Amino acid sequence: MKLKPKTYLKLNSELKTVREDTTLMRYFSIRCNEENYKEGEAYGLNQLGARYRNTSQFKKAADLHQEALEISEGINNTEFKVLSLNMLGVVYRRTDAIKTGLDHHQRALALAEAVQNPSHHIQRHINISLNSIGHLYKSLNQYDLAITQFKRALKLEGDLGNKLGLAINHQNIGDCLELKGDLEGALENYRKSLAYNEEIDSDYGRTICKNSLAQIYMKQNMPHAALVLLEPLHETSKNIGDYFITSAIFINTGWAHTVLGNYDKAEAFINEGIAMAQNHNMPSNVLYGYQKLSDYQLAKGNYQKAYEYYKRADDYETQISNATNLRYMTDIIVRYEAEKKTNEISVLAKENEIVRLRLRKNQTTLLVSSLIVGLISSILYILYRQYQSKNEKRVLSLEQNILRSQMNPHFLFNSLNSIKLYIINNEQKNAVHYLNKFSKLVRKILEASSVKEIPLSEELETVELYMNIENIRFSNEIDFNITIDKDICPDSIKIPSLTLQPFLENSLWHGLSPKEGEKMIHLNIKKKGEHHINIEIVDNGIGRTAAQTNKEKRVLKRKSVGIRITKERLANFAKDYQNKFDVHIVDLFDDGGQPKGTKVILEIPTV
Repeated sequence: MKLKPKTYLKLNSELKTVREDTTLMRYFSIRCNEENYKEGEAYGLNQLGARYRNTSQFKKAADLHQEALEISEGINNTEFKVLSLNMLGVVYRRTDAIKTGLDHHQRALALAEAVQNPSHHIQRHINISLNSIGHLYKSLNQYDLAITQFKRALKLEGDLGNKLGLAINHQNIGDCLELKGDLEGALENYRKSLAYNEEIDSDYGRTICKNSLAQIYMKQNMPHAALVLLEPLHETSKNIGDYFITSAIFINTGWAHTVLGNYDKAEAFINEGIAMAQNHNMPSNVLYGYQKLSDYQLAKGNYQKAYEYYKRADDYETQISNATNLRYMTDIIVRYEAEKKTNEISVLAKENEIVRLRLRKNQTTLLVSSLIVGLISSILYILYRQYQSKNEKRVLSLEQNILRSQMNPHFLFNSLNSIKLYIINNEQKNAVHYLNKFSKLVRKILEASSVKEIPLSEELETVELYMNIENIRFSNEIDFNITIDKDICPDSIKIPSLTLQPFLENSLWHGLSPKEGEKMIHLNIKKKGEHHINIEIVDNGIGRTAAQTNKEKRVLKRKSVGIRITKERLANFAKDYQNKFDVHIVDLFDDGGQPKGTKVILEIPTV
């Protein structure tokens, strides 16, 4: 107390061994206040806040960090301002208050990056802010962008030799890879994170990693392996006091027991996990719990209850992902990237000025040439960035439009109506069968919309689900089948995600819907030379001429844009390949010259 150090590093080196003792930290803060030692008081309040946060007492934690921030602003201490802002951001993110949390992390990052010759403490908090931006991208389902941020932080943590930071970033990268469906990549990063946590002997880190590993084992249908990891964590996680991770552990335990058929244990664990999440204001964990309760009721054959929990989970998801937060997050991303580019241009301009001053005396000609080259390079760079930005926006717009096309409200409403009729007619097996297919289709469409390309096998699985759902409304009259040449491996061929559905929808509603009698759609995949495959969609509908006549007679005309968007996406996809794509639409006629359907041929490049 007599020395009254002004930096975080000196304070922390003196108090590191007792900073987790809430009684001592409270006493230390009071004494610092009495002695008018503001740096010490801010340090103590932040340490108290961190302990409350890790025991899920978020309101107390936020109040303490806010008080520390006000003290730090009063003495204009940048280190403690950055610390307090990041601490507040973490608390708000843990309670799903994304907008408020991001605002605090952005302020912290701006302050930290403005410091010349930053201290070790400031560098650590730059990494914390980068992690938060990574979490922002993850919230927007932009997993590749999130991984880029986490890898940046990972490198900086490696430079600092901070094993805790390395553990945290490997965990974050694993989370993103798991959400992308790359379970092996996720396992690798979770295991690296666990190794670092073992090295620094962190119970908290070990608990998080083991829960994540168990979750992967569940997705790989290994419930026994998952329980081996989860069961020892029940008491450990409660002792730690972080109910965010504890509630997830209990819900995952219930999931494992559901798969194993231990229904009494499953229900008890899932409900206990949901209760923890509700008591500590953790909406995302409540959503997760309701999803697992729906699966549990489905496994027991209680279809009505399964549907009720499915609806509750859907309502929670809507609350969490509200449009205001998403718009705010998008604005934050744009603002952050714009500020970074502005700073980079400013740094380049300063460096050019230094060079100009050094060469002025005896290199006038070289200076003028360099400035001209620099100006031209800057203009070309700006033009290139504008072109790249426009292209990225165009691609994003195409992906959003195709998702809206896939998930149009009429299809969703009509599909749910068809399933509802099965429920009303007491055809439970059919209702559950098609509800499962419908939920799987929606999940696949949402997952596919976040990636540029997917294996052909996954695309075929998606369209088969789509046709099964649509066939309900045609009273299962449509003969739909898929044939693949034996020398084609669908798992090794990539195509843009969500490509085939617009063509199938066109065949259904313009070709087959007005047709009487036998109805057929065949999807044939054939090899065409060494560099292409042909995907043929053949129907026996009324033909394009009759379909156009019907369309013109309708009072309400719906403008179809799905096929046009798909062609644009295929064109963008083909840029990464040596060969071009092509789309042909062929009218089919019988021997008497009468229309007998349509054939769509998509030529997809493979190299």
